[in-house]
Amino acid sequence: MATPTGEDFLYHEIEDAPGWFMWDLADKTRWNHTVMGPMRVRREGDFVRLRMYPEHKHTNLLNNLHGAATLSLIDISLFAGVRLLLDGDASGSVTLDLSTQFIGAGDVQQPVDAVIEVLRETRRLVFLRGLVVQGDNKIAAYAGTVRKPSKA
Repeated sequence: MATPTGEDFLYHEIEDAPGWFMWDLADKTRWNHTVMGPMRVRREGDFVRLRMYPEHKHTNLLNNLHGAATLSLIDISLFAGVRLLLDGDASGSVTLDLSTQFIGAGDVQQPVDAVIEVLRETRRLVFLRGLVVQGDNKIAAYAGTVRKPSKA
């Protein structure tokens, strides 16, 4: 199984959660950590599951998961998918496009998962799609394109 390496990511097996790995940035001052918090990730065959643990700061005025938190989870899942499914350079890639359909409300009292798959990889691009879920509850469907980093 491909795993993130390098200085940008904190990626290690979580001792009390067999099969799950930490997915966080080493630089704790960046968006992923300060806004989203540490997340967990695991590969499930041809899919990657990225899990976040919502907090009050992730809510909207209806006390549901805020759409911006959902979109952040989705964007981060693109890079988890590229890294874990293709052994790609997640830290040097960029999102080119992202299409999202919100389907239902997210409960901030439960973990939220983005489950993603790679549809196609070319020399420069990766096409992905996924669902944001809480158990059987579908929160959003999405598709995105990631551009791989330029070779130096």
